[in-house]
Amino acid sequence: MMFTNNFWDPLRFSLEVATISVIVVSFFGILFARLLYNKKFKGKILLETFLMLPIVLPPTVIGFLLIYFFGRNSPIGAFIEDLFQQSIMFTPWAAIIASTTVAFPLMYQAVKLGFQSIDKDIEDAAGVDGGSRMKVFLFVSLPLTLPSVISGMIMSFARALGEFGATLMFAGNIPGKTQTAPTAIYVAMESGNMSLAWSFVLSMVLISILMLFIAAIVQKKP
Repeated sequence: MMFTNNFWDPLRFSLEVATISVIVVSFFGILFARLLYNKKFKGKILLETFLMLPIVLPPTVIGFLLIYFFGRNSPIGAFIEDLFQQSIMFTPWAAIIASTTVAFPLMYQAVKLGFQSIDKDIEDAAGVDGGSRMKVFLFVSLPLTLPSVISGMIMSFARALGEFGATLMFAGNIPGKTQTAPTAIYVAMESGNMSLAWSFVLSMVLISILMLFIAAIVQKKP
């Protein structure tokens, strides 16, 4: 059972979705964390609340909102359908969007805490020595917060890999196209195929343990 397409296709698709999601959330997580780092302005709390909202919302609510904003009856959804001649719903891209949405808060929070832990005097000293804001960010701030970035990437990957509710609603459960390992577990359970379900469960548990182990090593201080 472990070597059939019924097992490998959903697992491989889940890993691909999680990998792409991590790339996206890493870029935007670092971007927003840096833009909001040590800044004070009206509406900051509201903006950060919005950015962190997916971590507390039920997955079905996230799925509903994604359908509302990207479905055929929405301006964004209609534009995408006109551009690509198909709806984004029930496609691999829908799974990526769902996973990215739920994984982003973990990345943003990890990187924000990393930036907050940096001694501001170090950044100021680099600026006094002639470094531009971009150079200080790339060669001073980012390397200092690298453990937090890596930890955020690992946790975001694990969250994206395990996404179920929003993905099921927005991307569906099409075998060989949008079926992920979590949705495949649900189908296997419903059909009574416990050996396949256990194969997925054990694989996901092993991957999750590995992710947590790596995150613990990265966060461990000498």
